[in-house]
Amino acid sequence: MTALFTPAFLSALIGGAIAAAVPLLFAGLGEQMSEKTGVLNIGIEGMMLLGAYTGFLVAYDTNSLMLGFAAGGLAGLALGAVMALACVRLGLNQIVIGIALTLCVEGLTALLFDRQFAALYPSLPTPDTVALPWLSRIPVLGPSLFTQHWLADLGALLCLLFSLLYRHSFLGLNLAAAGDKPAALDAAGVDVLATRTVAVLVCGLLAGIGGAYLSEVGSGVFVPFMTNGAGFIGIVLAMLARGRPLGVFLGALLFGACLSMTTALQVAGINLPTDLINMLPFAMVMLVLVVFGRRASLPAALGHAYQRGLR
Repeated sequence: MTALFTPAFLSALIGGAIAAAVPLLFAGLGEQMSEKTGVLNIGIEGMMLLGAYTGFLVAYDTNSLMLGFAAGGLAGLALGAVMALACVRLGLNQIVIGIALTLCVEGLTALLFDRQFAALYPSLPTPDTVALPWLSRIPVLGPSLFTQHWLADLGALLCLLFSLLYRHSFLGLNLAAAGDKPAALDAAGVDVLATRTVAVLVCGLLAGIGGAYLSEVGSGVFVPFMTNGAGFIGIVLAMLARGRPLGVFLGALLFGACLSMTTALQVAGINLPTDLINMLPFAMVMLVLVVFGRRASLPAALGHAYQRGLR
């Protein structure tokens, strides 16, 4: 048991937790904005997977991770536009459309990847990290906590910006009203459908970037179905955070620690079945839902299409 408290184990656990938390954080923040306006974006898993595939493909062809992130975000944005058109503009069932989009993307990306690369499984070079001055020199914590890819820093910054947006801006009030009292927002002269559309598009953009991070930074390769439920964990984070980006941030770190446990235990010299370790994030999801699920605060109009004049 003493091996669990060695500097090597703690460093591996913290560093791995942050790296694994980044895609969950982006997905959770995007889903949170979408849910605030009343749109339950079940298709976020597909948006992440499409972002992972597109980001990897562009980064591999151009040898530029930055272009890969941009392409992944645009791919998620495009799928978000389909979701917005079907669920916001046409008023179709959000759960059915979200599941359909995810299933379509899973099959499409697996087929395209097999046709393009077959059994080659090409990989990307190791990405550069950003070491924060002074802080990165702290023993144990410094190299793991303050030496990360710049997208990890961007995710933390987005948490702060979204917190300010939701609490101290008219846009934040409009987003909340679109999910709680859409008729009142409409009566105030604000376009409910446009507000929801923007939120779903932002969700798709962030989910695509999170997916691109998975393939470009997290693993350096693309594997069919590699999101492995990360989008659904993002939905859980958004629901349990009660509208607070900080809650998404802390939840992402918790689940990230579960995902990184395999590497940390290997560093500590503890051998456990891989399947058992892979169960941890989903076991944690069930535990968190049991403990905190009743306290979840969801918008009153979540999952309901809005039509002007109907109450």
